[in-house]
Amino acid sequence: MEDNQITLVNLEKGSDNPAFSSQGEEGLHEESDDPCGDTNEERGREGKGRFSSYWRKALHPASKAKHFCKAHAKAIRKVILGLLCVAYLCYFAAACWLNFQRALALVVMTALVVFFMCWSLFQKHCGAKVLQLLRPCQKCFLKSWPWLKWLLCVVLLGGLVTWLVLDTSRNPEQLVSFAGFCFLVLFLFACSKHHSAVSWRAVFWGLGLEFLLGLFILRTTPGIQAFQWLGDQIQFFLSYTTAGSTFVFGNTLVEEVFAFQTLPIVVFFSCVMSILYYLGIMQWLILKISWVLQVSMGTTPTETLSVAGNIFVGQTESPLLIRPYLADMTNSEIHAVITGGFSTIAGSVLGAYISFGIDAASLIAASVMAAPCALAMSKLVYPEVEESKFKGKENIRLSCGEERNILEAASNGAAASVGLVANIAANLIAFLAVLEFINAALRWLGEMVDIEGLSFQERAESIATFALCGFANFSSIGIMLGGLTSLVPQRKSDCASVVLRALLTGICVSMLNACLAGLLHVPTEVSDCTTFLRNTNFSSTSYAMYTCCKQLFASSVLGENGTLSFTGSWAGVEDSVLCLVQCCGHYNHTACAG
Repeated sequence: MEDNQITLVNLEKGSDNPAFSSQGEEGLHEESDDPCGDTNEERGREGKGRFSSYWRKALHPASKAKHFCKAHAKAIRKVILGLLCVAYLCYFAAACWLNFQRALALVVMTALVVFFMCWSLFQKHCGAKVLQLLRPCQKCFLKSWPWLKWLLCVVLLGGLVTWLVLDTSRNPEQLVSFAGFCFLVLFLFACSKHHSAVSWRAVFWGLGLEFLLGLFILRTTPGIQAFQWLGDQIQFFLSYTTAGSTFVFGNTLVEEVFAFQTLPIVVFFSCVMSILYYLGIMQWLILKISWVLQVSMGTTPTETLSVAGNIFVGQTESPLLIRPYLADMTNSEIHAVITGGFSTIAGSVLGAYISFGIDAASLIAASVMAAPCALAMSKLVYPEVEESKFKGKENIRLSCGEERNILEAASNGAAASVGLVANIAANLIAFLAVLEFINAALRWLGEMVDIEGLSFQERAESIATFALCGFANFSSIGIMLGGLTSLVPQRKSDCASVVLRALLTGICVSMLNACLAGLLHVPTEVSDCTTFLRNTNFSSTSYAMYTCCKQLFASSVLGENGTLSFTGSWAGVEDSVLCLVQCCGHYNHTACAG
């Protein structure tokens, strides 16, 4: 039996199958009763054996190449990656040399990838050595921390009070938003499940991160430019939806009917998010954000991952990131997961809001700021009183989608987005109608005492943008409970017991975001509305656009014969009619009726 075994050595030498060897033939001949039949059969087998031998000899070079590739797989992989890197470097240099402004998006993406690659290499090769060198400093810091933390708190509190005094002296109405912010925090503390168990580290760090993000985004020039640039890139990316929507619905419906403008964008953005999730890009980005929140706030990896995931995905998709761990999570951790879902919006809804003309930069800022605030307020309302199984556990594996290929991921993402449109449209109809009624009432009351133009439109648009970035409504209770109980049926009662408290927390998180926006938002005055409107991008709205459109409406005069003319700075401007049409697309006015 051992002599008849086929080995790789025999195959490489080109030896035949033992069944077709002379010994095999003799054995077959002895067992046969018909000599003629045996002779013909032997000849046939001999021919097949020779053909098999020739075939193996012909494939011998390919077999050698295969073994060589396996033996030197690492080296070949490094060579290929090196060639690809050199090719990309040449392409990157050429793109920057030809037009750096055009290649700015490429520069940003490349810089981010290079930074994280270098950071990973640094952690892998030098991380342990650096930690060993910093160990004496760490011991000294921990020894001094009991009194150092109080000094730090006094300095931060003094700096915050000083900043508020100096900043609100120019705009006293900002104090209204600050008072609302403090009231909401105190209200949530009063509603806390366990007052004595509140982790103030998580609360203050979460609110501090939210404040710093808001300060960077709304007040600093780099933050404003960065998020405005990011918003412009997303708007440009969403414009590709037109190719598919015009093919399906036609140009007329897409240009004139609201539903046919919105539905394709939601579908497209949801499809893209599903693809990024399938490729693992979203998981990588979520891990980086959750690491920052976990290290600063001291929360467990599971709840932090879920809340960080809500920046990009919806309330039912985010728990899938931690699906294997849901069954063993504490009630406080489940409360944090549900609160994160109520406090933020999904990426597909973000794309839909942008398509409605809402400022993309403000929407992105609200989504990012909501994550630390939601985690902080969830720990204020429902503090941890149990022993979490995941405390200090660093290596939490992210679960992936169940799609088998990228096409299935794209199809599932597109199909899952259609149901969002009706919910979005209904909320916008109600909200815009109520806002218009309130503005009309305020204008009427203001005119009674000779105050012109009194409305919520000065700061209300920015505040409302932040307030709307959440899913805290009663219909979301069913969505959240249905999604979680399908993942962990044994925790159905626990989810139901915390969902109403999480809903209240989610509502307050959106309001806290709005209050912070009202505290930090300072309207920018436009000196020349003519130049501003002629050069602005009407795909999104802003307070500056509102004031300039209001000036354009006041300057428009409709004659008795139906002719339209303009007065003041708009008289004789070539693009005045085009700007009026664009303004009428966002704001209602009697000048738009003509």
